[in-house]
Amino acid sequence: MPLSMKILSIDTSCDDTSIAVVEVENKRFKILSNIISSQVELHTKYGGVYPTLAKREHQKNLVPVLKKALKQAGLLNLKFKVQSSKLQSKVKSLEKILEREEILRPELVKFLGKYQKPKIDAIAVTAGPGLEPCLWVGVNFARALALWWDLPIIPVNHLEAHILANFVNEKSWQRSDLSKKEKNIIKAKRGLTFPAVGLVVSGGNTQLLLIKDIGKYKLLGETRDDAAGECFDKTARILGLGYPGGPAIAAQAAKFSIFNFQFSNKIKIQLPRPMINSQNYDFSFSGLKTAVLYDYKKRRKAVRESEEYKIATAREIQQAVIDVLLKKTSRAAKDFKAKTIILGGGVAANNELQKQFKVYCLKSTVDFWVPPKNLCTDNAAMVGITAIFHFQNQKKWDKIKPNANLII
Repeated sequence: MPLSMKILSIDTSCDDTSIAVVEVENKRFKILSNIISSQVELHTKYGGVYPTLAKREHQKNLVPVLKKALKQAGLLNLKFKVQSSKLQSKVKSLEKILEREEILRPELVKFLGKYQKPKIDAIAVTAGPGLEPCLWVGVNFARALALWWDLPIIPVNHLEAHILANFVNEKSWQRSDLSKKEKNIIKAKRGLTFPAVGLVVSGGNTQLLLIKDIGKYKLLGETRDDAAGECFDKTARILGLGYPGGPAIAAQAAKFSIFNFQFSNKIKIQLPRPMINSQNYDFSFSGLKTAVLYDYKKRRKAVRESEEYKIATAREIQQAVIDVLLKKTSRAAKDFKAKTIILGGGVAANNELQKQFKVYCLKSTVDFWVPPKNLCTDNAAMVGITAIFHFQNQKKWDKIKPNANLII
């Protein structure tokens, strides 16, 4: 890892347009900016992400987000004089790179003609996995910037970035969300120790990894169908709770203790925990979604539309997912004698999931790491952090292509 450097990082893997500036100084990370433009409102009416719509929005958002990220980092400076000859000489190359990005192309040309090259050392971009149309926009944007500013590009694996997002956090014993007792229990565990078991759990991925060291990963298991976040989205849609499903399910589940005294026996819900006892580390959540659908259909209309039913069902959905994730992860930690359990991904921001993992780890000899909530969901800061660890993998702008099915 370099002793001192700044990275401009880009993530367009799904429906969030994010650009960040990350600095490392004597092996300490600092996020100078981390701007995210969400498309949730656009996709809510569809109950999920439409790749072609997301691609269009990325094209609209990238230049404004870049300006905000550079400004927040103190790196946005006007040119003293527009060098029109230099601009014209590179426009053709830019147009070739951005020939399929009709909305983005003219806005980026204007930006590059108006502002100075920022004082950064490299550009990082998510190369995969993700939605291919979305990945291409981000990669082409990075290629254009790298060409214009004469900088290397560092391609980043989105799944690894979710794991390495933990490195921007303070040491686990310093976290403000821990009680005094919890801090005392794990105070001696300063730093992330290996081997570790990593659980990446999001809308598109549910993977369990053995982490021997940074860059040394072994895939232990993954979902055979729906990811955990996808299951939340689909079951929330069944219950009419809206999109994205994870936060909607969690919000309803949190009401259970308040309304519990009102529930009668007919409202009690019992859902399956798919593959919880299978002798492997794979997951499956499509059966859970189907069970919710069947239960919903068999209930009387008055019951299934009641708040009590939605609260009870949401609580059971959330707990079913947590039970499976915790059982598989804890078994992997025991089997491989892991010293640390690391969470990453949007679903890792779930309060109840964090609480139950924390309780397990405090009772065992395993340390527990999870990023701050704003770094659990898709963001460019985690891409920049990962790029710093892989600075030696830098490439020229014309050597970068996305891979929607990239594996870790």
